[in-house]
Amino acid sequence: MKVQSANVRPFFKNQERKSFEHYKYLNMPDLQFFSWCNQQYKVNRGVYNTIDQWFYDFGIDNIYSRRIQLLAFLDSVKEELIESNQSKFIRFGHGGLTKRLNDFIQANG
Repeated sequence: MKVQSANVRPFFKNQERKSFEHYKYLNMPDLQFFSWCNQQYKVNRGVYNTIDQWFYDFGIDNIYSRRIQLLAFLDSVKEELIESNQSKFIRFGHGGLTKRLNDFIQANG
């Protein structure tokens, strides 16, 4: 069962002004947007798809809103995960991605 579409305003408040450069990427086709996320955040396609699906299941139907949430989430975990991982892609561990997504939603309203 879907919840009503989540409000994205709290996530905008948490983003720095520099993040406005991300907006041009929101209109890219999915493969190009993923490739950009891969370069910026070291996220593989499976993790990207899982995050996108999780936000959709959470009730964020609008693709622009989902991509904004996805970028906000990746920004929130980027430094910690990339520093602790020396591998090619960021890793969350078994059940770690869902836990982090739930924590992200709770922390941001």
